[in-house]
Amino acid sequence: MNQPARPSSTSSAALIRPDSGIVYLVGAGPGDPELLTLRAARLLAQADALVYDHLVSADILGLAAAQAERIYVGKQESLHTLPQERINTLLVRLARQGKRVLRLKGGDPFIFGRGGEEAEVLAAQGIRFEVVPGITSANGISCYTGIPLTHRDYAQSCKFATGHLKDGSLHLNWKSLAQPRQTVVIYMGLGALPEISRQLITHGQSAAMPVALVENGTTARQRVVIGTLSDIAELASAQSVQSPCLIIVGEVVTLHQKLQWFTGAPAAEE
Repeated sequence: MNQPARPSSTSSAALIRPDSGIVYLVGAGPGDPELLTLRAARLLAQADALVYDHLVSADILGLAAAQAERIYVGKQESLHTLPQERINTLLVRLARQGKRVLRLKGGDPFIFGRGGEEAEVLAAQGIRFEVVPGITSANGISCYTGIPLTHRDYAQSCKFATGHLKDGSLHLNWKSLAQPRQTVVIYMGLGALPEISRQLITHGQSAAMPVALVENGTTARQRVVIGTLSDIAELASAQSVQSPCLIIVGEVVTLHQKLQWFTGAPAAEE
């Protein structure tokens, strides 16, 4: 009888330490706790240690086991509780203690959530890990503001970008972001909003292109500010828009008034 092939000594499975715990890289969704996946909720209840970000709400944390260790590693603009390298080290240390570690992130771990960076470290250190997807902010906030990311009459494609890079710079492919008939969603871009608007206009986008700023999307504190590329930075300043904030650029923004349904209050139960 043929025996199943053994994994090679260079495979990732061969590097796993048999005495290690496991790290779950889990997306917590855009804010509304009811948008958490069933798998994420189940893992929350089973975790020994919870390593969580700034955008994870108290309602979601309340689903974790009472005895679970809770470690806050949130990042806000110009205020990082722990640098990323120390977070990586923390995850490895907790797993090597044999714990079930839940690394809980707002949105989705692999969409501007640094989940890929953390997974690389875990793999290199022989730590078991799994990735649990979450509803990314662009998707959840689009639905909760009545701004569809795609629409046959307005946008046949959608692009996601981040408003700042690892080194703090803002070097994006502006020409590709300024194309017609598409929606552009920019994460973490509020501080760079004047430059984003200027670059998009410089690279061919209409100054009259509609823009939505969504503050605290999908939560009871959701606020939407609508403008155009020419005036959105001024409106953001005048109305004191704060992070967390998502920027949506495109003709689909014009549908907000017609399609908005979310008032911030809990939905009435039937």
